[in-house]
This record gives sequence, C-alpha cells and structure tokens, in this order.
Amino acid sequence: MSTLIKSSFTNLQQELLKLYAREISEEDLANIRDLIGQYFLQRLTTMADSAWDKNGWDQQDMENMLNENNQ
Repeated sequence: MSTLIKSSFTNLQQELLKLYAREISEEDLANIRDLIGQYFLQRLTTMADSAWDKNGWDQQDMENMLNENNQ
C-alpha cells in the first residue's frame, strides 16, 4: 500500500494522510488548516521580500507591476 501512496501522492499529501489516519475534532482540523495557510503565507512573503531586495524595487515599481495589462 505504501508503494501506491508514494506513486500517487505528493510528500505533503502523504504526511496529511498519516495525520488524518485518526479522527480529530473539527476545531483541530480548522486549526491545522490555519497553520498550513500561515506557513505558506510566511514562505511566500519571505520569497517576495527577497525578490524585492534583490531587484531593488520601490513603491513605484510595485504600482507599475500591479497596473500591467498582462497580469
């Protein structure tokens, strides 16, 4: 069965399947969803900050990017 899981699911999905192999409360489920969302939000923010610094962007650059037609 683990071979099927490894070939069918991503490593994240495999971890979540292990976690959800047991029953948890709806409150715990909501908290876990929030934690996962916060993790990816922080990761994206860090990547965006890094790109901002690397490229030397300023507020005007951000306004220009937000107003591009091809976004």
